[in-house]
Amino acid sequence: MTTLNRPGTPDGHVCGIDTAMEVIGGKWKVLILWALHEQPCRRFGELRRLLPGITEKVLASHLRELEAAGVVHRVSYDEVPPRVEYSLTESGIRLNDALQPLAAWGREQPAPARAT
Repeated sequence: MTTLNRPGTPDGHVCGIDTAMEVIGGKWKVLILWALHEQPCRRFGELRRLLPGITEKVLASHLRELEAAGVVHRVSYDEVPPRVEYSLTESGIRLNDALQPLAAWGREQPAPARAT
């Protein structure tokens, strides 16, 4: 998922938050980054199990987008069966460091009431 760029600037970004939200926008991307932060190298199936509710299609799409943004590194091994591992790049590690205060804030908040 990408955010709409704002008019008035050459790249459509007014501040760094615009750029960051383009990279992490959506329901699952931050959770994918956090899963890769907890263990440096994860396989696709591991990520899928860690994120109940995510579909394979969405996970694959988000991993491609995060890789294109330069925050996730993908290594494909020439084996049978094929093995692919994902890890954070230096940029991804810095992004996760930036997200830690947000996680701390979230832990301090009361759980939101769920609609029934």
